[in-house]
Amino acid sequence: MKPFQILLVEDNEGDVEMTLRAFKTAEPPCSLTVAHDGVHALEILRPEQDGKPDSKVHPPHLILLDINMPRMDGKELLEVVKSDARLRHIPVVMFTSSESPNDIRECYERHASCYVVKPFNGKKYAQALHEVVNFWSTTSRLPN
Repeated sequence: MKPFQILLVEDNEGDVEMTLRAFKTAEPPCSLTVAHDGVHALEILRPEQDGKPDSKVHPPHLILLDINMPRMDGKELLEVVKSDARLRHIPVVMFTSSESPNDIRECYERHASCYVVKPFNGKKYAQALHEVVNFWSTTSRLPN
């Protein structure tokens, strides 16, 4: 079975580390690529725009996206991804600590697939990640 490809866009190293640990034993197996802000994520998602065409680059099956990041925040990146015909099919799950009703509304207005508030407890954090990935990798059907 091929690993489920996930792009994690997260600037907090502690959250990156917790996510990496959560996916070490994940079923289905997951391959995690980390971008530390929206600009870095776009470099990964659109390598040809960086002058680095690579026919082996495949878009991820799922993007896990934080909101508050430097250079380009999660809402800005979400808007760019959902306006790009080559990327808009990728489910984008907002995985963030913000519980702001305004942030939630703005993300759904920008076509987020889902909005999940990060639990602060390590076990609950891992459980939330597993539930999100299990839904998108097993229950739902994604385009090839």
